[in-house]
Amino acid sequence: MTTAAVALAPPQGRTVFGHPRGLAVLGLTELWDRISFHGMQAVLVLFMVDQLLRPGHVEHIIGFAPIRAALEGVTGRLSNQALASQIFGLYVGLVAATPMLGGYLGDRVLGRARTVILGGLLMTAGHVCMAFDPSFLLALALLILGAGCLRANLSPQIGELYPPDDRRRDTAFQLYASMINLGAFIAPLVSGALAQAWGWHASFGFAGFGMLIGLLVYVGGRRDLPAADARAPRGEEVRLDSAQRRMVLLLLLLVPVASMFWVAQSQVWNTYNLWARDHIELDIGGWTMPVVWLQSLDGLAPFALLPPVLLFWAWQARRGAEPGSFAKMAIGCAIFAAGTAWLAGAGLVLDAHGRTPLWWAVAFHVSSNLGWLYFVPSCTALFVRIAPRSVSGLMIGVLSLSVTLGSFISGRLGGLYETLDPARFWLIHAAVVASGGALFYLIGKNVRGRY
Repeated sequence: MTTAAVALAPPQGRTVFGHPRGLAVLGLTELWDRISFHGMQAVLVLFMVDQLLRPGHVEHIIGFAPIRAALEGVTGRLSNQALASQIFGLYVGLVAATPMLGGYLGDRVLGRARTVILGGLLMTAGHVCMAFDPSFLLALALLILGAGCLRANLSPQIGELYPPDDRRRDTAFQLYASMINLGAFIAPLVSGALAQAWGWHASFGFAGFGMLIGLLVYVGGRRDLPAADARAPRGEEVRLDSAQRRMVLLLLLLVPVASMFWVAQSQVWNTYNLWARDHIELDIGGWTMPVVWLQSLDGLAPFALLPPVLLFWAWQARRGAEPGSFAKMAIGCAIFAAGTAWLAGAGLVLDAHGRTPLWWAVAFHVSSNLGWLYFVPSCTALFVRIAPRSVSGLMIGVLSLSVTLGSFISGRLGGLYETLDPARFWLIHAAVVASGGALFYLIGKNVRGRY
């Protein structure tokens, strides 16, 4: 293992609300990245099931036959819905894994700025390719590689905008994260409306246009970003002592446990749209709400829930009762499991048309995002806190593999949607994430006081 350090002088000059103007550049770039990515992701499974994988379309996809044969060689014969879930799981999983490659390119080969620009160009090209059936697989490959290049190299530049001891740094990362949530809120609303009004390709076209805007924002704001962009020099090999090796081993063991949370979370991006289309009452006064609008709640809910959650933790801290990281992760899994079990009970409350009222799905998104707030930031904070400094960046990359593993598993479980009744389907996911919570609780009790 190696480390590298480059002395980067924070850019001087223009500010926005007391922060370097570069923060606005990076935040707006990330906003448009998320609008493009989540907009495409929100409609992808519905697009595959309702159009792409049907006769008249599927036979035109270049290279699809061997991909399908390879997947079915592992899973057995797949229906169109099961195949769509499997492809989606692989796609999201690989998007989560490629930032490790993107980070290496930014640190060692191209520099951050050039890698961000490369990522933006790849993603724009990928969205363009989504407009044509033959280039569907190429589109996914371009989007996967582009996301890895872009995301691995945007957030590190935030830290480089500030001196090491600048207290504004934490606020800057919170503002940056708010752009991610805002993009996740806007994207399903616009993409869903476009898909319903003008078809799938209008939605994909919007995603490509959004990524192009983000790329232009980044290029246009380069003078407000860190000037140094040379490849980082190779450092000397770092040897970990026995205590540090134990920390790394613990974090590696936590990855498959963390993936149990992402099995359920990834299914919300995957088969959940099909379930909502089939079971939730989306008719409002004669107007049918686009099904993907429900996913916009995953961008809005964290804004609404974060302040009361932070106040509650502060209240617990004043009384010496605030849970530690492991306990928060266990609580987050338990809350998410309860929300997923809530979906299993949707059949108990039906309207005159035999469909579950819309508020049932809204309640799920509120509860699941509460679980997300307990789990995801706490898990990231734990990895940052106990990972040896010399490999902290690598371990954050390793943590992203939990999303990859969880997405792969959720894609496989998505194939059960056609063979199980909805209650059993969601209870399986609730059991998986609840088991992850129990494991985090047990691990936390055994390592308390050590890390």
